[in-house]
Amino acid sequence: MAKIYYDKDASLDALRGKKVAVIGYGIQGRAQSLNLKDSGIDVVVAQKFKDEYYERAKADKMEIMDIPEAVKGSDIVMMLIPDEVQKEVYDKEVAPHLREGMVLDFAHGFNIHFKRIVPPGFVDVIMVAPKGPGALVRETFEAGNGVPALIAVHQDYSGKAKETALAIAKGLGATTRGVIETSFEEETETDLFGEQVVLCGGASELIESAFDFLIKSGYQPEIAYFEVLHELKLIIDLVQKSGIEGMWKNVSNTAEYGGRTRGARIIDPATASAMKNVLADIKSGRFAKEWVDEYEAGMHTLTKLRQDGARSQIEVVGTDIRKMFK
Repeated sequence: MAKIYYDKDASLDALRGKKVAVIGYGIQGRAQSLNLKDSGIDVVVAQKFKDEYYERAKADKMEIMDIPEAVKGSDIVMMLIPDEVQKEVYDKEVAPHLREGMVLDFAHGFNIHFKRIVPPGFVDVIMVAPKGPGALVRETFEAGNGVPALIAVHQDYSGKAKETALAIAKGLGATTRGVIETSFEEETETDLFGEQVVLCGGASELIESAFDFLIKSGYQPEIAYFEVLHELKLIIDLVQKSGIEGMWKNVSNTAEYGGRTRGARIIDPATASAMKNVLADIKSGRFAKEWVDEYEAGMHTLTKLRQDGARSQIEVVGTDIRKMFK
């Protein structure tokens, strides 16, 4: 069983008298910066451009510096910019200014695990990964608690890396709910697998395939949308609240019997084989290389997929359906 840490297991003392530079003020950057600041930690926002994120940080009355300046003046650097741009920013604006005993913190293990970023041996390398979007990280903190988080230690130069990771988690409010220890490898590989197979890839493909099948079978698009997409949230909310068995207890007997007896016809042994291939791509680094190559080539494939998705029938129908609930 995983070790879970709570408030009593962590102390903010590990952050006292130290300056934390948060690189990026986007989805996670803003929430984590504000939470740490409200926890009494000395935080500076490191921004490369005077863009909308810069203006947001300014409106939040955060201290703002250029990235090199922020790194030079800090003890802990939190890399909270997108995976695909981290290496370039790290190589050019972070690495040259690292000092012995500093701490590098990540919210996802992608760049460390796949060795796109290889920190020097004289710094601690840790991960604190809240298990919720930035808006929820901030919202729950303001309500007096937080969201659970994962922590990991990749490099423990100081001998206090885990203590620092727990302190950051506490400053974010995560220890009120529970913090689970993992590794950069485990977090990265399971996170990518979950996104691709279930949360983003598998779920959306199942929805679109079922929608298209019903349309081709002669059913109205609006009815198909309600049955395979709109009502999905109701089921997922039940699963999140009470688990899969709790969900079965809260749907009709007809739905339960049909779901329990027919679901395995859809998610069958062929699906397990496909999952094996997806995980192999992740573990080998093939997916990471493919994604980095896609980014460096200008993201033409992703752009086309976005354009095709926006023009799909399910999105056109959904635009009108969603207006009914506003």
